[in-house]
Amino acid sequence: MQEIFENIYNKSKEEYFNYLRKLLKNNDKKFIITVNPEIIMNSEKNNEIKEMLINKNNSLVPDGISVVKKTKKYNIDIKERITGVDISEFLLKEANKNKNSLYLFGAKKEVISKLIEKIKSNYPNINILGYSDGYVKNKDKVMKEIINKKPDICMIALGVPNQELFINKYIDKVDKGIYIGVGGTFDVLSGCKKRAPHIFIKLNLEWLYRIICEPKRIGRFIKNNIVFMFKK
Repeated sequence: MQEIFENIYNKSKEEYFNYLRKLLKNNDKKFIITVNPEIIMNSEKNNEIKEMLINKNNSLVPDGISVVKKTKKYNIDIKERITGVDISEFLLKEANKNKNSLYLFGAKKEVISKLIEKIKSNYPNINILGYSDGYVKNKDKVMKEIINKKPDICMIALGVPNQELFINKYIDKVDKGIYIGVGGTFDVLSGCKKRAPHIFIKLNLEWLYRIICEPKRIGRFIKNNIVFMFKK
């Protein structure tokens, strides 16, 4: 676990955003993994996930507050959380400013349709190369289209860890662009689900807000977050 923690970005959110600006400016390729307890717990039974998380070519960011706290037990000081929603919002703003290209893949049809509408309205300068919901039968065909179109940014919302495994399967065939698995971010950005109020975000209690809104999450939370925090 320590090897994974040592690979997680440990500076400020603003410094990370500057790093993303440079990636876009230089047309670099980068696979971003938003690290939460769920993907770390999955890495213990799936060697491919573990290899992704220790791969120095990938950019790992601390998505969960429990990840930030846990790393301190290993004498690793991570400055702050950097969530998938924060990164996605930043990338959209940056893409709009610089007229970058974008491809979206994942979530339900109605969710991604609403998200595309919002992006066209709020970020009119973004070049949307294409999009697909996450329930298509041939996901590999979609990914091959993405690779051929060479977007500057590709956001994939297929859930943890499926989205990361899917990107990892193809990342070596990608020439350029930022690829990131964003989980439920499309639901939030599309307006289909509300993000936690600012006070919850400030107090690092977004997880609590999600459980309040969706009590069925409690089992998943215990299985991943609670077990993760008590794991030595």
